[in-house]
Amino acid sequence: SIVSVIPHARRGNVQWRTGFLFGAAAMAGAFGGGLLGSRLPSVVLMVAFGIMMVATALAMILDRRTTAEGEPRKKLPLVKILLEGLVVGVVTGMVGAGGGFLVVPALVLLGGLSMPAAVGTSLLIISMKSFTGLAGYLTTVSIDWVPVLIITAITVAGALIGSAMVRHIPEKALKKAFGYLVLAMGVVVFFQELPLPYGVGAASAVVTLWGILMIRR
Repeated sequence: SIVSVIPHARRGNVQWRTGFLFGAAAMAGAFGGGLLGSRLPSVVLMVAFGIMMVATALAMILDRRTTAEGEPRKKLPLVKILLEGLVVGVVTGMVGAGGGFLVVPALVLLGGLSMPAAVGTSLLIISMKSFTGLAGYLTTVSIDWVPVLIITAITVAGALIGSAMVRHIPEKALKKAFGYLVLAMGVVVFFQELPLPYGVGAASAVVTLWGILMIRR
């Protein structure tokens, strides 16, 4: 993540104050979340993870607001930034996720940032708190570093490609695409972690909810 921050920073898409404050609070939350998550059943963590993915995805899909990149933004209150960062840190530290699926919606929906700015700032935040989430887990588990490093290298390459493409995608389309991707992944989590009948039921409930919300817009 820290590597892919650089292209966004060059284009002015990183909100440094929000990023460092949010990231510092998320680091504290991620360490505690890592400690707690290592003691909870994996199925509980993953189902909760899927529910949060679906909720944040629907919020992004249904949000109609757009914020131009050059538009002046109000500074978020310090307490609000710290509280949001702490909550996101705890949640993502528990499930072992980088947290973009929560950080980006938080910055867009609650912080009023444009999608490019939210993506760039989220990369800074994720880089900060991922280290502390890892530290929390290392107190109780061991890690096979070979696949971790291989996947990390591939992910860095993909992140650099994505950061180069983002300037060519309209903000509204980027927000929708992000929401639908997270929604699809949330449904996949349900199928993987729950017995088939429950997985189908959860997926059907998500599709039904999405349909109702789209009709009521």
